[in-house]
Amino acid sequence: MASHRRTSQPGRTTAARTSRVAALSVAATAAALATPTAQAAPGETPADVASRVDRLYQQAEKATEQYDAAGERADKLRADLNDLQDEAARGQERVNRMRDGLGSLAGAQYRSGGFDPALALMLSSDPDSYLDRAEALDRISNRQLTQLEELREAKRALDQHRSEATAKLNELNRVRATLRARKRDVQGKLATAQRLVNSLSAADRARFASRLAERTSRSARGFDLSDLSGLGPASGRAAAAVAAARAAVGAPYAWGSTGPSTFDCSGLMVWSYRHAGVALPRTSQAQLGAGQHVPLGQARPGDLVIYRNDASHVGMYVGGGQVVHAPYPGARVRYDPVGMMPIAAVTRPA
Repeated sequence: MASHRRTSQPGRTTAARTSRVAALSVAATAAALATPTAQAAPGETPADVASRVDRLYQQAEKATEQYDAAGERADKLRADLNDLQDEAARGQERVNRMRDGLGSLAGAQYRSGGFDPALALMLSSDPDSYLDRAEALDRISNRQLTQLEELREAKRALDQHRSEATAKLNELNRVRATLRARKRDVQGKLATAQRLVNSLSAADRARFASRLAERTSRSARGFDLSDLSGLGPASGRAAAAVAAARAAVGAPYAWGSTGPSTFDCSGLMVWSYRHAGVALPRTSQAQLGAGQHVPLGQARPGDLVIYRNDASHVGMYVGGGQVVHAPYPGARVRYDPVGMMPIAAVTRPA
């Protein structure tokens, strides 16, 4: 049955999401250039700037995960709203058909027996024929009562669908407002970080980049690789996800992106496991609970390594004491030691 709503064209949702990510990246860059340049504090070394920028990146990553969660909720609400609107359209068509049918029955009843039955029987020249007609009218009357009740039920269902659609629309508007706030938060932190980097001389920027790399390797020092099992992937799906993650190495970080050419940290996990036929939740916090938790010593390639107490970063263990992850803005998907930062949990997707 035809719906009263216009359906979306195939691919439009994906294309719109890709365009949105691209627009947000451009907006973040524009914000960095348009805002007055932040300066490193007097006496602040590239190492100090690296620490400040690293903190900003962590804060931006946490805000990005919140943005991703709000975006996932908005997508779900839009799908629910579309379904409710379709239900309401079908319900309205059903109500209209019932009303038309009842109108036809009422007209037939009026034309065939529009006055007192006793008087009609007394005046009838053919009582037997009249009684046959009266019985038919009685059946019509009973059918009409049944259809009236069905009409009432259809109208109640229609009102319910409309009420639910209104509630979904109101919630969607609230989530959209949250998305805008998260977007401003991420863009502000990234712009501040970029302005700090831009305030450095070319030589200091080079030292700054090496400091960030040193911070990662320094975090991993002392990590005992003998704790790792050295076993292969737990399943064929895990192996496929590892292959996809490895293929993404070198792709740029872009917040809010799930590929195919740019990624944020949780987006890379979603994209990699999608290639294995597994649908992961969108955010690292949700990915924390997306499977069985295993001890780090039992980690296998394909397991998700969730970092920090707030679970704001995630990488994929690929064996050999390494993860593949999308580190932070300005960096590319790369290999790093599994112990590069505090580990919250290791999750093995189902």
